[in-house]
Formats: sequence, structure tokens, C-alpha cells
Amino acid sequence: MSTDTNADADAESTSNCGASSSDSSEASTDSSSSKCGASSSTDDSSGSTCGGSSSSSSSSSSCGASSSDDSNSNEQEVGATVDDFDAEPGQLIAVGLGPGHPEGMTDRAKAALLEADHIVGYTTYIDLIPDEITDEADDIYDTPMCGEVSRTEESIDRALAGNDVAIVGSGDPNVYALSGLALEILESKGATASMVDFEVVPGVPAAQSCAARLGAPLVNDTVSVSLSDHLVPMPEIESRLHSVASENFTITIYNPWSRKRRENFEKACEILLTHREPDTPVGIVHGAGREDEEVMITELGELEDLGESEIIDMTTTIVVGTEDTYVWDDRMVTPRGYETKYDY
Repeated sequence: MSTDTNADADAESTSNCGASSSDSSEASTDSSSSKCGASSSTDDSSGSTCGGSSSSSSSSSSCGASSSDDSNSNEQEVGATVDDFDAEPGQLIAVGLGPGHPEGMTDRAKAALLEADHIVGYTTYIDLIPDEITDEADDIYDTPMCGEVSRTEESIDRALAGNDVAIVGSGDPNVYALSGLALEILESKGATASMVDFEVVPGVPAAQSCAARLGAPLVNDTVSVSLSDHLVPMPEIESRLHSVASENFTITIYNPWSRKRRENFEKACEILLTHREPDTPVGIVHGAGREDEEVMITELGELEDLGESEIIDMTTTIVVGTEDTYVWDDRMVTPRGYETKYDY
């Protein structure tokens, strides 16, 4: 969907989060075999020669975050450092795919992907890229849910090994996505952003693409909050919700629901109702820009009951209106304030 929702960061799989290997049969595909370039071990049990020395474990890849022998561990370590690479570094570009259909991609995003030697991303996002683009790449590297650290490091290692690399995500790379992680890992490797000519190619974020399907709910001050507590503790999320709900912001909610955290959604609805009236308009967009797109406008008092419905999941974005937002002709409208200045 048009979601910069960090869907793969919401760990619902049993894979060792961050490492590209998993006990799951879905975890490793031939497309994930590495073609990177730093030195690798001669141990045949490892399928990756990317980055630094490959582990002697049976992991299909040690490129990127090193996986622990403990399958329940989420500890991650950077593998290769900049000193492990002899090649002239290539370019690393974080590319936002936008809403999830080719028409929603910017021309700059398409051009960046066509210029890249390698394209790296979450499998679901790779599938959103038109075949005429992926067919031009020398290699496609994708990982399933929960592989965000390993594939980000994979993209960096490939760039340090001399390839021009695009790491992709839906929506925008700077909205709940991996551009920041890429810079953090570059720093941890002793590299610099300038060394790989790091660039961000923006895409249309979920808030904007979903708002467009709802009418005009975001034309005044607005904030966004993710309900995923995979990276941010829930008490902190609750505090943020109280802060923004008490002010007259339009609130865009990312990552509203998953099987493992129904309570987060329920708590969010409770907090919103302590600050806003039950008849506050709420827009719900599921799978924006995709074949299963669904749009609904409801009221805040009805929102919690929709938690168990198919319209709300990790591909859904929710827009909670302000005290001024109203519904007209099946569109949400948040006044900008022109009515106080002009006659029309």
C-alpha cells in the first residue's frame, strides 16, 4: 500500500529479526544469494559472500547483521567494516515507491531504479516494482518480514563493494522507513554518506496518498503516530497520543493493527476518546493504490469495533479528524481557516 508503514518491522514471523536467515521456509530464496564483494569464508554452509567474513554457521547469509546462534535473540552486530572493501565505492540511494502502483512512483524514483546495478528491499515492496525496471537490474536482493537490518546492511556492503545500489520502500524513505538506518549503519562501519554518495529519492507518503482518497483532511496542522511498539515502547506511544490528541491536530495513525498487538489499537482508541468527541470523523484506507484498496469514513466512537475487521491491518492508514473536521459528500474536510478571512 501507500504505506511507509514499517510493516516488516512488526515482528510477526519467527525469524531471527535482523538476520536474513530464518527457520521459516519462506525466509531464504535464490534471489537473496549475495553478490557483494568483500572477503568471505570458505565454509560452504553459508550462502552469502557479501560484506565481511561469513559465519561458520548454517545461516544462508551472514551479510548484514550477524545472527546469533540463539534463534530467540534479537541481538545484531555489524559484519564488515569499510576496511574490508578494496573497491571504489558505488552509490547508495534510498528510493520511495509511493502508493504501491507504477503510476504513483515519481519519475525520479523510476530513473534511480533503472540506474541502479542492484535493487534491495522487503519482498512485498520489491513485488511493487514494474518488471521493466527489475529486469534491467543486475541483481535483486529481497528479504521477508523482519529482515530490515540485514537487507539495509546488505545494500551498504554492495555499495562499498563498488555497485550502484537502490534500497527501496513503499511511501517515503524518511517516514517510518530505512533511510535513517542506512546512515546509522554506514557510520557504524566507519564509512561516510559522502563515500557512497548517499541520496534519498522521496516518494508520496501514506498519509498523503490516503488523505487524497478521503477528501481533504490534512490541509491544516497534522501529525503522525505509529502504533507499532517493535521499536518504540508502548508507554512512549501512549504519551505521544495524549499529547497530540489534546491539541487540535489531524492525526494520521500508521501500523494500527497486528495479531500480536490488538491492545495497542484498543488503547489508542481509548486515549483518542478521552480528548475528542465520539462523532469526530475518522478516515480509514486499506491497501491504498493496490488491488485490495478499501476506503471508509466513520466516527471515532465506532473505530475500536472495527479492529477485528479486515479493513484494519498493517496495510491500513487511519486519519483522525480535528474538532473542526466534517464530512461533506462522502469526503472529509478539515477547514484551513479561510472562512475566517474571506467571504465565499
